[in-house]
Amino acid sequence: MSSAVAVEKKKLKNPPLEIHHLGDRVLRQPAKRIAKIDDSVRQLAREMLQTMYSSDGIGLAAPQIAVNKQLIVIDCEPDNPTNEPLVLINPKIVAASKALCGAEEGCLSIPGVYLDVIRPEGIEVTFKDENGRPQKIKANGLLARVIQHEMDHLTGVLFVDRVENNLILAEELKKNHFSVNAVQPVKH
Repeated sequence: MSSAVAVEKKKLKNPPLEIHHLGDRVLRQPAKRIAKIDDSVRQLAREMLQTMYSSDGIGLAAPQIAVNKQLIVIDCEPDNPTNEPLVLINPKIVAASKALCGAEEGCLSIPGVYLDVIRPEGIEVTFKDENGRPQKIKANGLLARVIQHEMDHLTGVLFVDRVENNLILAEELKKNHFSVNAVQPVKH
């Protein structure tokens, strides 16, 4: 099955969309459900993929490009031309493992900052694909982490809000010219 939003996995000199950075208000607004999945949504997903590949990312959520919609694109293997990207519309985590794991995360909205975040190791997610069909996947490891990271964007949460080591967090943000005041810690 070939994706309806397939794009070439390459870096564009001028990606179609602009990624907003930590401190920008658009990153903190909760995204709205997409009521109708049509060509405009598929086109947005294509442009998001092109922008993500151009920025060396493996995931991008619509709020990062100032679009207030529940749309995520993910490709954990951007260097593998046969790996189809995932498009998740109105995603919802329906189950999460009790087992937690910590791993380093980064974000296209916070370039240069890489810090450890603890998340459930495995999740089950329901969503609609780019053709409007309901889907359900079980994800573990990197894919589970990327889905959770991108879904956080849909609620206005950034990965730095989940970092537990405040000292390293402040140091990394300062080093990369971001304000520690832009962080909104999430209560566990």
